[in-house]
Amino acid sequence: MSTDVAPPRAGRTGAGRGWDWRLALGHVGLVVAALVFVAPLVYAFFSALKPDNEILKMPPTLIGSQIRWSNFADVFAYGPFVTYISNSFFVAVAGTLVVLAVSATAGYAFGRLRWPGRDAVFVLFLGTLMVPQEVLVIPMFVVMQWFGWVNTYESLIFPWAFTAFGTFLMRQFFRGIPFELEEAARVDGAGPVRTFARIILPLAGSALAVLAVFTFMNYWNSYLWPLITISDYTELGTLPIGLSTFSTQNGTRWDLQMAASIISMIPTTVLVIALQKHLVRGISTSGLGGR
Repeated sequence: MSTDVAPPRAGRTGAGRGWDWRLALGHVGLVVAALVFVAPLVYAFFSALKPDNEILKMPPTLIGSQIRWSNFADVFAYGPFVTYISNSFFVAVAGTLVVLAVSATAGYAFGRLRWPGRDAVFVLFLGTLMVPQEVLVIPMFVVMQWFGWVNTYESLIFPWAFTAFGTFLMRQFFRGIPFELEEAARVDGAGPVRTFARIILPLAGSALAVLAVFTFMNYWNSYLWPLITISDYTELGTLPIGLSTFSTQNGTRWDLQMAASIISMIPTTVLVIALQKHLVRGISTSGLGGR
C-alpha cells in the first residue's frame, strides 16, 4: 500500500512558518499609517506642556524647556470652560438619544415594513446625503426662528436629529435579520410596534453603538452651527466655541488652546475605546464594512 505525501506549501520551512511578505508589508503599512495619525496628537500633548513662547519656536522641539502641567488648570481659570464642557456633553448625549430613536424607527419602517412608495421615498431621503450641511445652515436658521428656538438647547439638538446616514445604517442592519422572527411574533399576536420594541431592537445593539459613536462625535465637534444659532456663549456655548476663545485680537494663547484641545479629546476617546468591540461588529454586520 502506497501513501501519497503532499508537497510542502510555499512560504513554509522545515522549522515552521516562513515569511509572508504581503502580510509583513501590510503590517508595515498599518504601522506607518498609525504613526501618521498619532504623531500630531503626541505633538499636541507635549505642546500643551510647553510655555506659550516656545510652541511656535523654530526649529520646533517636541519637549519644551519646562514641563507646565499648570496649563491644564489655567484652562479652567481662563473662562467658563466647565460650562462649555457641560453644554457640549448635554447636547451630545441628548442629540445622540434622539438620533438613535429616530433612525431606529425610520430604519425599521424602510427595512421591514411594506407600504406604497417605500423604496422611492427611501431613495429621495438617501439623496439628502449629497447635500452639504453648509447649504442648509440658512434655511435651518430660519426654521429655528419660526419655532422660537434660536439661542436655546433645542436649536443645538433637533435640526440634525433626522439623518439619512443613521436611517441607512439601521435599515441595512434590520434587513439582515431573518423575517421568520417577525412571522413567529405575528403568530403569537404581537403587532409591529411590539415586534420592533421587544424583538428587533434588542438585536441591533452593535449597529446602535456604531451610530451612537458617530453621532456623539458629530455633536461634540460641531462648531459652525452653534456659532450661528447661539448668541449667549457664556451660558450656552459649546466646547468648540470655547476653544476659539483662546484666540483674540491681542493674540492666541497656544499653550492653553493645546491643553484645552487635549481635554476635549478625552470623552470621545473613552467612548470609542469602551465600544470598540461593538463598533467592529456593528460595521461588519450593517453593510459599512464593504461586504
